[in-house]
Amino acid sequence: MFKKILIAEDHEIANISVQKTLHDLGIQDAKYVYYCDDALNWIKKALHEGEPYDLLITDLIFEDDHTPQQIKHGAELVRAVKQIQPDLKVIVLSAEARSSIIDELFKNDAVDGYVRKARRDAQYLKEALQAVYNNRTYYSPEVKESLREKHSHEFTAFDVYIISLLAEGVPQKNIPFYLQEKNMKPSGLSSVEKRLGLIRTVLGFSKNEQLVAYCKDVGII
Repeated sequence: MFKKILIAEDHEIANISVQKTLHDLGIQDAKYVYYCDDALNWIKKALHEGEPYDLLITDLIFEDDHTPQQIKHGAELVRAVKQIQPDLKVIVLSAEARSSIIDELFKNDAVDGYVRKARRDAQYLKEALQAVYNNRTYYSPEVKESLREKHSHEFTAFDVYIISLLAEGVPQKNIPFYLQEKNMKPSGLSSVEKRLGLIRTVLGFSKNEQLVAYCKDVGII
């Protein structure tokens, strides 16, 4: 499990709750800050001292209390942190529910897990910690459902089938054979390539492997 964690959360009660969740998992070395600027400075300092953090848990929404800050939002903090420590794992714990914002964070490989502040969020945070520690992406159920709803209209039965075949290890060039067996049309390789290319473009991916992983994460396949 993670050894050294930094929490960026401006609400004290939420901060204490996260610390308790970490303590329940046996994580002792967890520090917390209330401002994004402080979080970035602590991460820089830990890197300089040769004892970098393993994980950042951050909110996205930080209230303005008139304390001057260069970084005012969690998404900006994540981008700044990734520039100086690209391999730092990041879990977002936030009330932010807009799927477009959440989607963008994952598309840019900026975050490894997202937990909505809602009922059972302590349980989901524990699940996220375990998943991200094992190099898996984590979406809490509310997030997964919102992303599925956002993209459901883009995925036809044909799309789901060919992506499922890719997930099973079927080479793209062999997919037409399976389509022909099921009398699914279009079944030509050119049509398969064009459809996968369109889906990747819409979702912002460059490789089929990314598309398959995403569809698994949000429950499309």
